[in-house]
Amino acid sequence: MGLKHRTMRLYLLFILALSGGVFLAIQAGFNSQLGGLLKQPIIAVVASSISSVVFGLAFLFFTEKGLIQTLTSTQVPWYLWFIGGLFSVIGIYIYFYTIPKIGISKMIALGLCGQLIFSLIAGKYGWLNLPVEPLTKKRIIGAFAMLIGIVLLNTK
Repeated sequence: MGLKHRTMRLYLLFILALSGGVFLAIQAGFNSQLGGLLKQPIIAVVASSISSVVFGLAFLFFTEKGLIQTLTSTQVPWYLWFIGGLFSVIGIYIYFYTIPKIGISKMIALGLCGQLIFSLIAGKYGWLNLPVEPLTKKRIIGAFAMLIGIVLLNTK
């Protein structure tokens, strides 16, 4: 694979990652409206989770040649089938609960800050069986720049 092809692929992955963030912000906005109208953010979390299953299964049905193989599914530790869902419900509930109270831009900025801090620490130590990413001066400066931006977003 040539350098030009790798660079193009990397740019496409960056655009895809950026798009993922946009989709999550849109999802948080719609579902915080639902939670606010229902006066119970946890019901919005349940609705979001159920619709995620439906759309996920539809996506799987239309894009995959076959379902998960039995051998593969038995090799996966049992808790990996559920623990992500637990953290998802908690995180999504926090978003839906706080967006109507502090606003979407503040919640997304603070949520990204939490993700950034955790990702730097988790990457440094390889937590959650992720690739180790050393803390460099550039990464620390970038994190501080983002933190300054979050402070500026959250002040009048």
